[in-house]
Amino acid sequence: MSQQNDARPGGAPPAHADAGQDLPFPRVRDVPAGAPLRWVARGLADLRSCPIPSLFYGFCFGAMGLLITFVFEHAYEYTSALTSGFLLLGPFLAMGLYEISRRRELSQRCALGPTLTVWKRNAGNIGIFAVVLGVVFLVWARASLVVFALFYTNEMPNLSGFLGQVLSLENLEFLGVYFGVGLIFATIVFAASVVSIPLMLDRNQDAVSSMLASFAALARNPGAMLVWALMIVTLTVVGFLTFHLGLVVLMPIVGHATWHAYRDLVEPLTPS
Repeated sequence: MSQQNDARPGGAPPAHADAGQDLPFPRVRDVPAGAPLRWVARGLADLRSCPIPSLFYGFCFGAMGLLITFVFEHAYEYTSALTSGFLLLGPFLAMGLYEISRRRELSQRCALGPTLTVWKRNAGNIGIFAVVLGVVFLVWARASLVVFALFYTNEMPNLSGFLGQVLSLENLEFLGVYFGVGLIFATIVFAASVVSIPLMLDRNQDAVSSMLASFAALARNPGAMLVWALMIVTLTVVGFLTFHLGLVVLMPIVGHATWHAYRDLVEPLTPS
């Protein structure tokens, strides 16, 4: 785990970094396809080491999942879009988990308080990234409604009715278009967010360079990124299928693992 020790002493951004000014473009490394397994193992270790602050964020994810399901149970065209948004906005919501992992690798005290305001470290660029994700989410929500209007031939279903149609493969044309469009949006956001927020938090990198570095990480490591995406989706689906209780534990693991993915994928800054 030598890569876990390449953070700067004290964990502070370099003195010359002012929201990305004068910082070199992040250099992306090649990683093996099995690297996500290592990231998840390290994420689980972070959860075990810092259970209280980690599970706080896990309960937040679980509560969001319950709210989405109960409020929109009888308007599934909105529920599906919001659930997709839950997946797409995960990297932004998990900032506190990234900070827990960062503090742990620096042997700093594991506390919830500092993680709640970590966004202030690079608020401007994180805000830009949040706007980008928000726009994509809104476009996807609108596209979801359009797909329902054009391709859904039956009465709007509730949650159980929609899942029943998915499992029974009814209305195949609708299912193919709906999940195809959703995959496009999810791929775009996944590509833009693989390492972007950890970069902005760790070294005050600007939003554009951070997102471009994320795209570069995907382009250079398609095998590892495919495995990582499948693991995220699988763990999230398991969390939802366990009546959202699994989200309490699985989402913190994913959040911590994302920090370790960043550590593996992006070379550390060299002292200037």
